[in-house]
Amino acid sequence: MAEKQKTIAKSASLKGVGLHTGMEVIISFKPAPVNHGYVFQRVDLDEKPLVRALVENVVDTSRSTVIEENGARVGTVEHVLSAAYGMGIDNLLIEINAPETPILDGSAKSYVEVFSEIGIVDQEANKDFFVVTNNISYSDEENGIELMTFPDENFSVNVMIDYNSSVLGNQYATLSSLSEYKEEIAECKTFVFLRELEFLLKNNLIKGGSLDNAIVIIEKETSQEELDRLADLFGKPRVKVKDRGILNNEDLIFPNEPARHKLLDLLGDLALVGVPIKGKILATRPGHSSNVEFAKKIKRVIKKKRGKNIAPVLDVTNPVMDINDIKKVLPHRPPFLLVDKILQLDSLEVVGLKNVTMNEPFFVGHFPEEPVMPGVLIVEAMAQVGGILVLSTVPDPENYLTYFMKMDKVKFKRKVVPGDTLIFKLELMSPIRRGIANMKGQAFVGEHVVAEGEFMAQIAKDK
Repeated sequence: MAEKQKTIAKSASLKGVGLHTGMEVIISFKPAPVNHGYVFQRVDLDEKPLVRALVENVVDTSRSTVIEENGARVGTVEHVLSAAYGMGIDNLLIEINAPETPILDGSAKSYVEVFSEIGIVDQEANKDFFVVTNNISYSDEENGIELMTFPDENFSVNVMIDYNSSVLGNQYATLSSLSEYKEEIAECKTFVFLRELEFLLKNNLIKGGSLDNAIVIIEKETSQEELDRLADLFGKPRVKVKDRGILNNEDLIFPNEPARHKLLDLLGDLALVGVPIKGKILATRPGHSSNVEFAKKIKRVIKKKRGKNIAPVLDVTNPVMDINDIKKVLPHRPPFLLVDKILQLDSLEVVGLKNVTMNEPFFVGHFPEEPVMPGVLIVEAMAQVGGILVLSTVPDPENYLTYFMKMDKVKFKRKVVPGDTLIFKLELMSPIRRGIANMKGQAFVGEHVVAEGEFMAQIAKDK
């Protein structure tokens, strides 16, 4: 039986401090429609830009995973994405009022508790699994890093770490099923070596770091005087080292907690692939940089298998809007109404359909001996579908018009001829502000992209 996509049942928020910025952060979670994925929204910025949690948007992995889109960044995304992935959530809107998520206690525990409390619900569409059919691997021999995935009908992860540390030694962590995530992985904290702390502080990082949100590991004998100096440098209370070389006031949750946290981070970075995975993953000394490179390799395999741009696969016999519904929203009429059906419509995306027949009037002159749909009309049809998306944001769309103000990066890649069925997919690139919408659009025939572009439109009251 197919597994359904999931989102949260209702909205919720958390408050905390950013690990590197030290800023007070409010992070809010909202339910999202099917095929939405994980999307952050920077509500502290004027345009409230959307930042999709995709590996293509990763811009930094030096100390955490940082993504950027539409001119906005979100840092330290791995813990919240790990929690969402580990709890089986597919679609989530994450609002944040700062450039970094809160570190909280250094694990994914608080996020998991929130998701469990508000509830996780099934949605109408099935999960879009990437099923591993061939081995995929990434290695960095110089640093002893290797990540691999093998075919398996289930999802599992095995992690091994070895930092030549007498304190940590060799550690292993295993996740046999996502059902184990909450109890076995979520509450494992991040860790750092004492020798790294002063460097991080002097480089304007870990302003929000403390012994409450990280395990500090001491590899060699360190005098109390040196510990006191570091505590004063950080402006933190003075502490004593425990016998096992852990500079904390509490015991580890698990003896292999560092390895389990590396598994937690790996899941968060793999969430950036954009679809859940079915396969067995083995990782040796994983870190954010290698995790992201591994995720990119997986994503390239997915694109190769499915096509670089994935055409929407929807039930054309059960549209969201038929031609009569469309005529109630759009002012266009034949022969210039170029949309037959709307197959999907939510707050961020619309998918429309046009059947191209030999009866189209433009084929009389374009061209009599070789009928080809004019590119300008493909773009017009795409714009009309986008108009449905934009007008769906007002309560009385019949009283509004959509005027397109700008087209950019328009490309035509294949001919469209009689007998083709055009599928148009348009998505908002940023929230609609002051009646202005920015959208990215693609037109497909079958699995092939025939045209694409970016559009700016304005909603105006019909006088």
